[in-house]
Amino acid sequence: MDGDERDRMAAHAARLVPDLEGLAGVALGWVDTSGITRIKTVPVPRLEHAARWGVGMAPCFDVFLLDDSIVSGQYIGGPVGDLRLHPDLDRLVRLAALPGWAWAPVTRYTQEGTVHPMDSRSLLAREVERLADLGWSVRGAFEIEWSLSEDDGTDHFVPACKGPAYGMARLSELSGYLRDLLEALAETGVSIDQLHPEYAPGQYELSFAAEDPVGAADTAVLIRETIRAVSLDHGLVASFSPKVLADSVGNGGHIHLSLWRDDPVEGPVNMMTGGHGPFGLTAEGEAFAAGILGRLSALLAIGAPTVSSYLRLIPSHWAGVYGCWGLENREAAMRLVTGAIGDRGRAANIEIKCFDEAANPYLALAGLLATGRAGLAAKASLPEPIAVDPASLSDTDRIRLGIELLPESLDEAVAAFERDDVLAEALGPEVIDTVATVRRGEIALFEHASPEQITESTRWRH
Repeated sequence: MDGDERDRMAAHAARLVPDLEGLAGVALGWVDTSGITRIKTVPVPRLEHAARWGVGMAPCFDVFLLDDSIVSGQYIGGPVGDLRLHPDLDRLVRLAALPGWAWAPVTRYTQEGTVHPMDSRSLLAREVERLADLGWSVRGAFEIEWSLSEDDGTDHFVPACKGPAYGMARLSELSGYLRDLLEALAETGVSIDQLHPEYAPGQYELSFAAEDPVGAADTAVLIRETIRAVSLDHGLVASFSPKVLADSVGNGGHIHLSLWRDDPVEGPVNMMTGGHGPFGLTAEGEAFAAGILGRLSALLAIGAPTVSSYLRLIPSHWAGVYGCWGLENREAAMRLVTGAIGDRGRAANIEIKCFDEAANPYLALAGLLATGRAGLAAKASLPEPIAVDPASLSDTDRIRLGIELLPESLDEAVAAFERDDVLAEALGPEVIDTVATVRRGEIALFEHASPEQITESTRWRH
């Protein structure tokens, strides 16, 4: 970052300050390796200074575990060093659910002005640029699932509603809460597509409109913190953990992606439909999807990144534990969504079902885009689509069809992650080593813990 860039950012902040009247401060946020959103805040009058010079933050947060204990890797660890948090002022928004506050995501720079190699938002932006250089763009969105508990003054989970899955009763029970949530999100500028009760006790889900990958990750963070704040305002507590009860269905963090190119006549064209491949996929859309599918075992280290994640990844629970794909198949790790006839040019996409919300959304998307780009380069093809629950097939049939069970533990996923050459090139040695170090730190943390102990220890961390 040079002096001209600092001047531009400071001038932008100075122009914004009058529009922030009535606000006390701005939360400057990023997501760490364990999927925890961390912040520092500045009073509004200090925003210009923060934009020009950044706000100090120790790099060791990259090696924090989800319980705030700290490990040390080859590149990061210990109390020495400092980074500068520079807010993206184009993304600054008032937080309707937290009156008096605004939020902005940050880029983390070294004190010398270079981007910190562990800055996952910049990693994602770099992958977007790499695809753009090849003539491609991607639109993405997250499904946000959360489990809602009454606040009984303990760390127990007490479902905040009693109605059946997808039942109207759950809307009736918490209609005021859900109304306030939708209003807060609308006031914050988030475009919500759907909101509904989910399967598990006290569980809800919402989805939002697809946008560019960096924007989608920003929006996912913003939505979660809005849900958290509205819940607390209603005397409730929200959990985004992969598992809140050991014997219940967990919270997924499904990611939807579509590959696009710009046609000089037609404008943006969705490559996930209108082709001659299976179910209308174009050759390029198929190659992008195949690149991701073929590396899901390695991607789980960043998409299902906690020990608790593997308590959720259970066959026949719509968690996508088999490395296969299919048309609208909710048991496949990758589901092709075509959308309704007449709307497919907008709606067709692939859904990654094996990820959850313990993931850093920027890092998860960066990995997906990198592997999709590798698929494009290799002109990869998808295997035969699967139209049944893969768990219902015999072992012989799964072998014949090339259907493999994805890693059943975080340790297996980390080993696959460290072996993957595409992710190594895209993310860099600092990210590979730090992710593996943090994951193994969590594995050691819960080495002798029962599923009940794991869920009790992690249910309020995400």
